Amino acid sequence: MTAVLTGKDSTSVVPESKKLVRVFKWEVSELTLPKLLFYEDAYMREARARVVDVRGREVFLDQTIFFAEAGGQEGDRGWINDIEVLEVRPSDYAHVLSREPSFSPGDEVILRLNWERRYRLMRLHSATHLVCIAVREILRTDVIGSHVGVEHARVDVAFAGSIKPHLPQISEFVNDLVRQNLPIEIFWRGETRIWRLKEWEIPCCGLHVRRTSEIGEITLKRRNIGRGKERIVIYVRP
Repeated sequence: MTAVLTGKDSTSVVPESKKLVRVFKWEVSELTLPKLLFYEDAYMREARARVVDVRGREVFLDQTIFFAEAGGQEGDRGWINDIEVLEVRPSDYAHVLSREPSFSPGDEVILRLNWERRYRLMRLHSATHLVCIAVREILRTDVIGSHVGVEHARVDVAFAGSIKPHLPQISEFVNDLVRQNLPIEIFWRGETRIWRLKEWEIPCCGLHVRRTSEIGEITLKRRNIGRGKERIVIYVRP
């Protein structure tokens, strides 16, 4: 039987092949969502793109390797030509730069990802899903929220009492999955993007490593965030 885990971080996105082209309406024009190259290859570090529009420090492209914050995962950073990308805005996929560029619509530009940041986010996001599985299997309760940042990730759990006595068992569970070097699958089911490990599935629009061994050793800490709620903070080695 396949176990489907859901929570506030469960987000579905329609792939481009299934018409992932939401139209954003502007005062003077319409822009379509760029081709999201990271869904074809999350390990792509550099690519070329065509500039669609430039509005001050905001740049719109025909395709991109930069992930905008979604599914609880923080967005990417990097460079377009030699200009730093400070943010990729999720609402319209504007690439917000550190300064106004000299290039114009129609120009070809080079995109370079801050790979160290991206890869750490991928490892932490996959680690978060392992913890979600452990929470369901060991505590038989639900994850009510999550967030994946560069320094650490977190999972919020509906639980009466302290989760601290259960942390060693949860830690052993997730690190055993890491040591097994299991393959992680990503696929689409209709309009929902699915993350799968063995019999467990989680709807997710974020980015992940290919095998659990890439995550490395996982360290967990407990935080209390209010009555009936516990937080597990997740760390991986640099």
